Amino acid sequence: MPPRPPVRLAPRFQSRPATPNLHLRATPLSAPFATKAAAIPRERSDSQPLPPARWVSDVRARIGKCIIFGCDAAQIQRAAGILGTLAGEWRLLSAGSEGFLTGGRRGLEDQQVVWGEMDSFGHVNNATYIRYAESARVNWILHFAVQDPKHRDAWRDLMRPKTIGLIMKSIKADYKFPMTAPDTISVYHRLSIPPEATHTSLILDCVIFSHGHRRVAARTFEEIAIYDYREAKKTTLPSFMLDVLQDTWRRQEEQTNWARGKIWGLLKEVECLEKETWDRADAVEDMGASRK
Repeated sequence: MPPRPPVRLAPRFQSRPATPNLHLRATPLSAPFATKAAAIPRERSDSQPLPPARWVSDVRARIGKCIIFGCDAAQIQRAAGILGTLAGEWRLLSAGSEGFLTGGRRGLEDQQVVWGEMDSFGHVNNATYIRYAESARVNWILHFAVQDPKHRDAWRDLMRPKTIGLIMKSIKADYKFPMTAPDTISVYHRLSIPPEATHTSLILDCVIFSHGHRRVAARTFEEIAIYDYREAKKTTLPSFMLDVLQDTWRRQEEQTNWARGKIWGLLKEVECLEKETWDRADAVEDMGASRK
């Protein structure tokens, strides 16, 4: 017999730089979701373009350069207003620009990243992000029980194997940079496609924001099957879910337009400030006390 070719075993753990994506399930999404689930972040023809991924840090750096070249009292006031908006609204605007709704226990907000969540590679373990997304997803579902008190029990039962429930079908994670402790995160979900009465799954996008870096640390893409435990089979969206989720989709679209408009407005203010300070022919850097 010819010699058997050697078997190569993949390592059990790898550092994130070597494997940027974690696939917990490789099965492709079934129609109608197969071509739509991975469109993240989505672009819409009727909205303003998505701001740069690092717009928060870019604005801070650009404002700093304006100050270095010297600003008068009015310009300093305008720069302070822009920086104040960043400090108070960066998360609302960054999430909203992609249609993620914040506040009201819609996700996992202000969660501390602790030392024990890191692994031997010195960053937060890949699987931990899945736990973050899971906790945020449960909060996202249960907050509808407060928003829709008429069907409060039905929303809560979605988290129990009782009547109509939700079962994870697939989840994929994309990592943007190796997050470390200490840090604080906020995690949000959104509907990836508009819900319809014939759908048997929810297609959700999840974003994990690092407060320390003020940008996205990771994303997950999820398909959640709608399951009837009484009939032991998948089912379509019940009417109480459909009405609320369709309203949620509408609010996502409104939030996207509002947040992108405000971000691009801030970027325009920064550009005007630049043209008044360093971005002009006679601009001279302010050397402060070192100037003779």
